[in-house]
Parts: sequence; C-alpha cells; structure tokens
Amino acid sequence: MAIQQVSTISLPENATTDTGKQPLTNAEIQAWLISYLSELLEIDQSEIDVNVPFERYGLDSSAAIGLTGDLENLLGYELEPTILYDYPTIEVLSEQLVAA
Repeated sequence: MAIQQVSTISLPENATTDTGKQPLTNAEIQAWLISYLSELLEIDQSEIDVNVPFERYGLDSSAAIGLTGDLENLLGYELEPTILYDYPTIEVLSEQLVAA
C-alpha cells in the first residue's frame, strides 16, 4: 500500500479550535483522523476502523510525524512526538486528546 502526502484536511462542520470556543469533541477528532487516513492511504473512509492500530495501516515514522504535525495544527497545541505509539488507535488517541 503506497502512502502519499496528505493535503490539508478540513475540520468537520461546526468544529473549531479557536481559544475561547468549545474544543473539538471525540467524534470530531475521530472524523478528522478517519478522513486524514483515508486520504493518506487512498482508501474509502468506511475501510478505516477506529480500533485498528495505526501501524496496521502501514504508517511509517515519517507518516506518523506528518499526521502528528497536522493534528497539532488542528488542535492548536503541541503534542508529544510519540503520541501515535502511546495511543495507537483512533479511538484511544481521540479519547486522550479530549481528556487532555
């Protein structure tokens, strides 16, 4: 499976990261991650399972760094570079990001 560069992924409708406004919900973060992986891997969003580890989708360290950087831009704050390894599925990552 070839991994390509991902263009900017849009936020789900009504989502915001501006300070002073409501933070993204678990569902919004999951939707963004699903959309991101779908575009990155060139597969349909329905093929992304939130309980499957990122490594099973063939993400190498370079793709993981890119995803983390784009996720930082989405959320508006810095993340640990190892976050995808510490929270290896969309479900557990989004839960952690909402709890943070």
